[in-house]
Amino acid sequence: MNHFPAVSGPPQEPSEQQQQAAHEERARCKWNFRLSAAVSPAATGAISDAIGTVEFDPTDRLLAAGGIARKIRIYGLRSLLPEERGPSPTFSDHSTACRLCICTPAKLSSLRWRPDSSGRIIGSGDYDGVVTEYDVERGFPVFERDEHAGRRVWCVDYSVDGALGASGSDDGTVQLWDSRCADGGCTAVARADGAVCSVEFDPEGGPWVGVGSADRHAYVFDLRAVSAGPVAALRGHGRTVTYVRFAPGGRRVVTSGIDGSHRLWDWAEGRQVRAYRGHANSRNFIGMSVWRGAGLIGSGSESNEVFVYDLRWGEPIWVQGFGNRGEEGQSRDGFVGVASWRQSAAGDGEGALAAGGSDGVLQVFVGRKMTESD
Repeated sequence: MNHFPAVSGPPQEPSEQQQQAAHEERARCKWNFRLSAAVSPAATGAISDAIGTVEFDPTDRLLAAGGIARKIRIYGLRSLLPEERGPSPTFSDHSTACRLCICTPAKLSSLRWRPDSSGRIIGSGDYDGVVTEYDVERGFPVFERDEHAGRRVWCVDYSVDGALGASGSDDGTVQLWDSRCADGGCTAVARADGAVCSVEFDPEGGPWVGVGSADRHAYVFDLRAVSAGPVAALRGHGRTVTYVRFAPGGRRVVTSGIDGSHRLWDWAEGRQVRAYRGHANSRNFIGMSVWRGAGLIGSGSESNEVFVYDLRWGEPIWVQGFGNRGEEGQSRDGFVGVASWRQSAAGDGEGALAAGGSDGVLQVFVGRKMTESD
């Protein structure tokens, strides 16, 4: 058999498609997340301490958490995100880490800081169908609204300037009210064909409000003509839509459903742009938040993990477990039921994500954008 010498030619340049794939792979890895603080229940008792809602204060001083335990716990961000951070996270229990605790008459499903209150007023929605605002400094209720006929309130939000409030309920309505009026007079009512699980005003100040419903649809309403019905009805989820969050630019929203997917939509065109899969969600509210400054999605999961997605790709860029998992990825300890970003600018290269579990554990993660030298 004749053996011919191998002929070596000039190295082949990678194709444009290969170069794009390599660029995207590097971009997927540009964020590094680590645990900054974990706060746990002091002891396991008869009363569930599951966390159902977590919210960063717009003034960047406080973090609020609430849930089944009928308490609003207020934490100082300096203790959860210390300026001088070492390589190891801090561990504490709620009794020592909590700066203030407000007892509430019912279980809480939603919390939202009033943006015009300088971190002093926080609104809540509860299982008894009541919206209550609390003065955090005094630990006392200052406003109460009961317009949902005793049906559970799932969500509460405020417009950017704080002038309007909104609450969504099992009664299938979104109640909009003037938060500047002492009686909280109703300004409009938006309706869905099922329980309203999520409501959010456009955080960039546009005249839009996003709504998620148990009727498997997400809606966008124009605040100037709510009675005319939605300007967009987004159909694609196979089950209840639990969250609707605006993406940067105001024309796009991210929705979350109990069909195990988050979805990005161009609502102005009624078009789905992308689906995000990897987390587990078939029964519970697992939390979903969009960090608009960085274009990232934070999500809980029934696998007891925290997920981070980049809006540009359908697969997660980071996954972190809360506890042990058994066969087929099912959690032995519960699930992560809430996730919330600190809405800081991404220009400083650092962000924070808070997540709460059904076991009552609160964890705060720090995300840092890696540089070429990392």
